[in-house]
Amino acid sequence: MKQEIHPDYHMIKVVMTDGTTFDTRSTWGTEGQTLQLDIDPKTHPAWTGGSSHLLDRGGRVSRFKQKYGFLGGK
Repeated sequence: MKQEIHPDYHMIKVVMTDGTTFDTRSTWGTEGQTLQLDIDPKTHPAWTGGSSHLLDRGGRVSRFKQKYGFLGGK
């Protein structure tokens, strides 16, 4: 392998949104820094399967339904 082209991996501490922590290797920051997460797999709907609601206030969905509502789809 070529020398001096690979990133510098070092240990950092990651703090989840609920306060739990773990140590991991990363290229982020410098040795010993702490990465504070704003979102994580325990809280974000993409991982938790949380319900998402389509809020449309006269936007694309409303215009589509108005234009093609005669087709009788749901």
